[in-house]
Amino acid sequence: MTNAAVDRMLTVTLRVSRFTPKPERPGRRRGGSPFGSRSKSPFGGDAAAGRTNRARGKRWTQEYTLDVHASDSVLDCLLTVKREQDPSLAFRYSCGHGMCGSDAVAINGTPTLLCTAKVRDWVRPDTPGFVGDDGFRPTGEPVDADAHALDLDALDPDTTLVIELAALPGFPTQRDLIADIDPMLDQIRKLEPYLKASGDLQVTDEGKINAFEYLQNPEQLARYELLSNCIACGVCEGSCPVYAGGDAFVGPAAMIAASRFINDSRDGATASRLTALMEPDGARACQSVRACSMHCPKGIDVGEELWQTIQKVDAARVSSEAE
Repeated sequence: MTNAAVDRMLTVTLRVSRFTPKPERPGRRRGGSPFGSRSKSPFGGDAAAGRTNRARGKRWTQEYTLDVHASDSVLDCLLTVKREQDPSLAFRYSCGHGMCGSDAVAINGTPTLLCTAKVRDWVRPDTPGFVGDDGFRPTGEPVDADAHALDLDALDPDTTLVIELAALPGFPTQRDLIADIDPMLDQIRKLEPYLKASGDLQVTDEGKINAFEYLQNPEQLARYELLSNCIACGVCEGSCPVYAGGDAFVGPAAMIAASRFINDSRDGATASRLTALMEPDGARACQSVRACSMHCPKGIDVGEELWQTIQKVDAARVSSEAE
């Protein structure tokens, strides 16, 4: 792709899945998650009746056509639409205020971030059956934009270009492109994602407190450093076919948060963290599909990290049963 094509002007149609909620009827419970029920989930956990429900409201698809640079982000396009065409369009972009990861949506059916998605990488000819190629990548490797990009140089000038946008899958929709990620945040909190040191202060030979008792070597840091980059955007959960916004599976984001501290040599609560993941909605609910690895914006191979944690959970379970 030439430099001219990278920043050329394109006429793009944003095809947005919109939703306006209606007030819920008092006492009415509606099923939405494929794993939600009024009694038990298939993995043994109680279904969360209120938050996995499919919200009532008006759903429709709306198109907005605008001229943009190929180098513009999809977030730039939505902001232009909101300023110039439709101020009622709702989407979350708190990343502009320092809250990284808040603008996760589905672009052409793929969970990703609006602010990092460039128009040139996501425009598609408006042709039925057009599908891009996706694949896995090892931990730490950045997203390959060329996996989605068209050859703009070879594109017919009259080709109709579209980008399809929808709220992040796996979560209830609050309005338009805004997903309710509270279930994910609650599940992350459930696994207590903070350091639990033993509290034993080391002292020097002179009896003074050693200020460096939690010093780590590079190998110890490397075990969890990348995991600490998780921004809880929900992209991995939107990609996961098991996680459905409910309590059947605690979800890859929460398990990554737990793994970050399980791998931290300073943490003294490894046993209790592994025990928490022995619950029916924990390690046993993960089906190891590894779809969570495909689109992580921070380059974490989520599926591999979860598999390593699952092995630790299984080893801890066997050890506890043998005692």
